[in-house]
Amino acid sequence: MNDNKNILGRLKLPEDLKKLNGRQCRQLCREIREILIRTVAENGGHLSSNLGTVELTVALHKVFDSPKDKIVWDVGHQAYTHKLLTGRLSEFASIRREGGLSGFARPSESEHDAFISGHSSTSISAACGIAKAMELNGDKEHHVIAVIGDGAFTGGEAYEGMNNGGKCADNLIVILNDNEMSISRNVGAFAKYLTSIRGNEKYVAAKRRTVQVLDKMPVVGEPIKNVMQDSKDILKWFLYHSTMFEDLGFVYLGPVDGHDIHALDDVLRAAKAIHKPVLVHVSTVKGKGFRRAEKNPGAFHGVGVCELKFGNPEVISDDCFSAVFGHELLRLGSRDKNICAVTAAMKYGTGLQYFAAEYPERFFDVGIAEQHAVTFCAGLSSMGKIPVFSVYSSFLQRAFDQVVHDAAISGEHIVLCVDRAGIVGEDGETHQGIFDVPMLSVIPGAVIYSPSDYSELKICFERALYNEKGVAVVRYPRGKGTEGDMTEYSDYSLYKKGSDILAVTYGRISGRLEKTEGADILKLLKIHPLPDEIEDICRGYKTIIFFEEAVRRGGIGEQLSARLAEKGYTGRFIVRGIDGFVAQAPVDDALKRLGFDTEGMNRIISEAAADI
Repeated sequence: MNDNKNILGRLKLPEDLKKLNGRQCRQLCREIREILIRTVAENGGHLSSNLGTVELTVALHKVFDSPKDKIVWDVGHQAYTHKLLTGRLSEFASIRREGGLSGFARPSESEHDAFISGHSSTSISAACGIAKAMELNGDKEHHVIAVIGDGAFTGGEAYEGMNNGGKCADNLIVILNDNEMSISRNVGAFAKYLTSIRGNEKYVAAKRRTVQVLDKMPVVGEPIKNVMQDSKDILKWFLYHSTMFEDLGFVYLGPVDGHDIHALDDVLRAAKAIHKPVLVHVSTVKGKGFRRAEKNPGAFHGVGVCELKFGNPEVISDDCFSAVFGHELLRLGSRDKNICAVTAAMKYGTGLQYFAAEYPERFFDVGIAEQHAVTFCAGLSSMGKIPVFSVYSSFLQRAFDQVVHDAAISGEHIVLCVDRAGIVGEDGETHQGIFDVPMLSVIPGAVIYSPSDYSELKICFERALYNEKGVAVVRYPRGKGTEGDMTEYSDYSLYKKGSDILAVTYGRISGRLEKTEGADILKLLKIHPLPDEIEDICRGYKTIIFFEEAVRRGGIGEQLSARLAEKGYTGRFIVRGIDGFVAQAPVDDALKRLGFDTEGMNRIISEAAADI
């Protein structure tokens, strides 16, 4: 193929990648980075992680044959280059837009997306299952490649996958993309372990020398080398030491420069030829090719539209629910030394940076490990501390068992500050915070607050700390809110307009409902358990409409409807909640489509009034 500009647009992808020489590959990588930067500037999205995996993705598609070989992306926010190389170049400008390409891997979008992604630490488990199924189907020729970052490797499921992966299928390859950075800087023993491997040149050099020497030995060299591949003990005998990956049953290759196409090509072909579970350790630079992102990769992890000048990571502005919570935590924490703050690698996204800066000894970033975080909080509570775990709603789903078993049953007082509750926007189905209400409200003893503005958030948070026992939850949406005027706490507010219809809601959409006509309005602040007087209020109306920015099945609306039915209520009870998953779209557009804007709720109220 001739060396011309705009290689990407002339290729039949991914097949033609195998025809490119080194110079063409480097040019292709430059073109890809230009597209990534331009598109993320227009659409928002994940920048640093994608810039860091350009060469790795190109090398993967040069060496392997997708979709026959399966590539499983962990989290999937780093798969933009993969999309460009698998027939989605013409659609790429639509990424993260309503009706466009997803910002994550989606099998429904392309046969090259082997498995759904959006949450971390799942790729190795999924790849094990796919590899075993391929083996059962008689396919011993093709491979399954799990691409996982060192940040995602702090999640417990990654180790569960590795524990089984080493004895799984011979066509399994795990690529550890080590960029020393997740969303918040990597923490813990694994991060230190990788640092030791990266710096241990003796180990890599010893491996290389051993193989070179054996290759030169006539007659016995090749048989011994084959035995080495089959015997972990003999391999340890020859080498400087073993890695934890080899102890788990993987052949370890690396570390290799993740921006050197030639080196990547060599190591991936070697991994492909071994026919045993292999872990390839790749070192990359997050934000590669964009100086500001290289210098501050966290600040360019996930950026909004036109924010490339300064970056806007999951780092929040001062005018949003997360920041208001963070400042209130700092204020209360300065008065009470028992308050501790916990995050699962989301210090900046949840507003905990203020507390962390002032009280580092009481701040704990446990890595991408929500299950551990909850049980860790329960342990803190058992010793008289007041742990506050700030976590995105969709990520808390991973820790349901721990909330039930380790906190609720024993009555440990932990405070869950559930950020990104409700619709979150362009990240789509995997990130919508719509399941926490039915999930948490079934737990005996759990108390849930859902403030609609900043003043309510502050009051609810303080009540969760000091007025509740057991599991106390405060849930609030992503982004900007209003200041509010609440000075004294009340479980609910009732606005009477002289109607036979009562409209009930909580949280963010309360403000929209308050602008409607034709119904009295009941705004809930403490949504679970509901006080008994709520039933008395409801029985005074012929029609009740419950608007809920959460899953309808098992939500507060259905729970209230069931309670009223048990007490003999004979009026109509209409629940308007969310059924099914919610696709990517700007928050306001998604709320409008769900009927949670003022116009939509007005229409539903008017239709109900016409039927009376």
